[in-house]
Amino acid sequence: MSGFPGSIAFDEYGRPFIILRDQATQKRLTGIDALKSHIMAARQIANIISTSLGPKGLDKMMVSPDGDVTVTNDGATILKMMDVEHEVGKLLVQLSQSQDDEIGDGTTGVVVLAGALLEQAGALVDRGIHPIRIADGFELACQVAVKHLDKIAELFPVSQDNIEPLVKVAMTTLGSKIINKCHRQMAEIAVNAVLAVADLEQKDVNFELIKVEGKVGGRLEDTVLVRGVVIDKTMSHSQMPKELKNVKMAILTCPFEPPKPKTKHKLDVTSVEEFKELRQYEQDKFKEMVDLVKKAGANLAICQWGFDDEANHLLYSQGLPAVRWVGGPEIELIAIATGGRIVPRFEELTPDKLGSAGLVRELAFGTTKDKMLVIEDCSNSRAVTILVRGGNQMLVAEAKRSLHDALCVVRSLVLEPRVVYGGGAAEIACSLAVAAEADQLASLEQYAFRAFAEALEAIPLALADNSGLSAVHFLGEVKSKQASTGDPALGIDCMNTGNLNMRDQHVIESLRSKRQQLLLATQLVKMILKIDDVRSPGDSGM
Repeated sequence: MSGFPGSIAFDEYGRPFIILRDQATQKRLTGIDALKSHIMAARQIANIISTSLGPKGLDKMMVSPDGDVTVTNDGATILKMMDVEHEVGKLLVQLSQSQDDEIGDGTTGVVVLAGALLEQAGALVDRGIHPIRIADGFELACQVAVKHLDKIAELFPVSQDNIEPLVKVAMTTLGSKIINKCHRQMAEIAVNAVLAVADLEQKDVNFELIKVEGKVGGRLEDTVLVRGVVIDKTMSHSQMPKELKNVKMAILTCPFEPPKPKTKHKLDVTSVEEFKELRQYEQDKFKEMVDLVKKAGANLAICQWGFDDEANHLLYSQGLPAVRWVGGPEIELIAIATGGRIVPRFEELTPDKLGSAGLVRELAFGTTKDKMLVIEDCSNSRAVTILVRGGNQMLVAEAKRSLHDALCVVRSLVLEPRVVYGGGAAEIACSLAVAAEADQLASLEQYAFRAFAEALEAIPLALADNSGLSAVHFLGEVKSKQASTGDPALGIDCMNTGNLNMRDQHVIESLRSKRQQLLLATQLVKMILKIDDVRSPGDSGM
């Protein structure tokens, strides 16, 4: 028992039991105190995140322990980088991450909603309602809200011929990001990238075929979609050709170097003749490797490993351009795009294992020495790369995060082509539906239903607040108009256009994303409401 944090004792019957150490320093929360602590922690995190919601949402600057600075308004990124100590705070971080993994968008909204639900639950607990009854009521209310979402959702056209509707949805996602000054261009890039790799018949999108590369320099407007693969490498020799056409490439995971015994080895060279003999052996082996590659018909070698200057010079003199130190993921993407096979030994290289591309060229950036290699017109052209440009590393990183959100939203629409309207319109419609259902209930759950309806209003309230509007006044106006007209497209006019109709403003969101937000937030809140005992060493505050 030496490794156990306690000592062993025996009762009067000789049965052993363990006495825990540091009992005095441990703090234990039980019952309503534990619940209040959870609600307080969730509210604090939700309040921090809520200011980043919507097109006028504010960014957060995160500084890591190493001093690295990240500026973003992506909810999942903010929470991942926050140093959260409270147990429920960590659950909210996981909630945001789940939304990001499953949908890719709505990471801020799901946390704001969960925080609002817990705040409403706290008020119900103060009124003497048992947490289990609240949790059950929230779950029933969530089912009503999800059914109403399905009812108000509209079918959405997804086709290769008309990308305009998809571009409008992607623009809604990018409207709240730092790159919104060129968000139409970014939206078109995201839509074209997804459609290039999507199978519309099977309703499937292979995200592995979309690569997002960033390069500091230039402007955001210089961001381009390459129908092929971009790798952050150059030709291994400066005098090798910078542009190759009708390329047959050998994709190698074996190094250009003489074979060595796997065991520890030692070679004594005692004379000039022996040294010359050894040098000649190396030359012959290099030549043999190059001949095997050329014999297969390759005019470009992509190698996962490096090779020394002697091998590099030989490749140049033999007229075989090569690229070295290409990473594993890039190697796989090149193989998929060019239809080639990854070859582990030179002896196994055959013409049918070569990849083919119409054009391989080096891409230079302005007056800097930075260069990248672009492989275009591939035999399997479904692999695409988005090359993001920006003035500094921080901007490029945030642009990549923003494009990831847009790509995920377009993917969601390919998987399920149904949409609801943004600007808080869908939440207000669901809130009205849940509140109406509460009036039909005779049980105690009606209080939970009304609390759920009020929590749903947290999203439009935060949108109005972040836009500098009188939040409660605007929400009351929109609710009144939705209730009287029955139009679920009326939302918060964040951009001050004077039009509350989100259909006219083209503020469109994926039904899949909204539904997932409701379900995930409700599941987490139900789990938290059922926790009544927390034991942790020291203080359990944030």
